Amino acid sequence: MAVRAVRGATQLDEDTREHMLDRVAEMVTDVMRANGLGVDDFISIIFTATSDLVSEFPAYAARQLGFSDVPLVCARELEIEGSMPRVVRLMAHVETDLPRADITHVYLHGAAHLRRDLNKTTSHD
Repeated sequence: MAVRAVRGATQLDEDTREHMLDRVAEMVTDVMRANGLGVDDFISIIFTATSDLVSEFPAYAARQLGFSDVPLVCARELEIEGSMPRVVRLMAHVETDLPRADITHVYLHGAAHLRRDLNKTTSHD
């Protein structure tokens, strides 16, 4: 079994706690579904959020999905002029038999425009 990194991102329409929890849960579950992963396959997840998101920790959404003993961390995304607002990103380290080329990275809503080269899923616009 190999260790792989899976990327994901989603854009929020507004900075509210419920919307944050819904969008992050959607992103995490889409990553799991797209790659055939269960909670036990995750080694760790790093979440970043743009500075305009302050309503909730993105990792809390993963905790609500059952990631109780997976190390999670939240950090601030770099503030680059002209960058997309209200974006939560994740990089998950997982154990999987999938070859690196078969890993599906998930970019949802407006964030689908960030990495069209990596995104193998349909955007939820």
